[in-house]
Amino acid sequence: MENCTLCPRNCKVNREKSVGFCKVGKLKISRVGVHHFEEPCISGTQGSGTIFFAGCNMNCCFCQNDVIANQANGKEISKETLEKVFLTVDQSSVHNLNLVSPSQYADQIAEVLSKIKHKLTKPIVYNTNSYEKVETLQKLDGLVDVYLPDLKYFDDSLAIKYSKTPNYFEVAKKAVEEMKRQQPKEVFDKDGLLTKGVLIRHLVLPDCVEDSKKVLDYLSTLPNVWVSLMAQYFPPKEMPFCELNKRVSKRQYDQVCDYFFAVGLENGFCQSPTSAIKDYVPDFDQNLIKEYLTKLQ
Repeated sequence: MENCTLCPRNCKVNREKSVGFCKVGKLKISRVGVHHFEEPCISGTQGSGTIFFAGCNMNCCFCQNDVIANQANGKEISKETLEKVFLTVDQSSVHNLNLVSPSQYADQIAEVLSKIKHKLTKPIVYNTNSYEKVETLQKLDGLVDVYLPDLKYFDDSLAIKYSKTPNYFEVAKKAVEEMKRQQPKEVFDKDGLLTKGVLIRHLVLPDCVEDSKKVLDYLSTLPNVWVSLMAQYFPPKEMPFCELNKRVSKRQYDQVCDYFFAVGLENGFCQSPTSAIKDYVPDFDQNLIKEYLTKLQ
C-alpha cells in the first residue's frame, strides 16, 4: 500500500511504514462476533457475522465506535489470516459476513474475496460510511452481495463541522450510485433476509431535520431504493458542539419519518428511540480479538 490513494483523502502515505488519515497502516481488525442489532433483514434470528476493521477515513466527533475508528485499536493480521476469518465466520450459524468500516482495506479485501468467494455460502455485506472512490468500489464488483452504506449528510458545512470531511455528499452520492449499479435489485430470501442489493442508512442527528430531508429528497430519485432511518444517536462523550449533547427528540425523528413518505419513498426501516443507548454498541475489549485470533491459529 505505497502511496495510498484508496479513498478520497488521497494521503499518498506508504501504509507499510506509516498511517494515513484513516489512522491505520497495515491490515488490522478490532472485533469478530455475532451482532443482533442490525436491520431485521441483516441480523435475522441468528445474527450478522460482523468483522470490524480498525481505523476510519472520516473523523466523526460523535462516533459510537471511537475506540476502533478514531483510536484505531485492534490487531494487525495478514491477508492469509483474514481469509481464515472469513471462512470461519461463514461456517458459523450467522446469516452473512458483515464487513464493518472496510474502506481503508478495500483492495486487500477484494484480493482475499477473489480467492475464496467461491467457497463462501453466506452473502458478503459491505458496511461503509460511503466516503469511497468509485474506482475503489469497482474492485469489489461481483464480490459484494449487499451494500450497507451510510449517507450521513447533504450539507457540506455539517460534514466538515462534525466529521472533518469536505465534499462528503458529492463523493458519497457517486459511491452510492456505483453500489446501485453493481447491485441494482434487492433480493430477499424466504425468511426476509437481504441476500443481494443496497440498503442505505441515514442517522438522524439532533437539530438536523432539514438536512435529513435533503438526504431523503436525493434518495427519492433513486430507483427501488431501500432506506433505514436510524434514531440511535446518543452523545458518547461530552461533545464539542452543544447541539450534539442530547438525543434526537421523538418530534424531530417523526418529522423525518413523515417526510420519508411525503417524498414518495416506500421501502425501508425505522427505529425506536429506545435504541439510542450504549447497550447496542459492541464490546471492543482488545483481549477479545486477541483471544479470537489465538484460537483461529
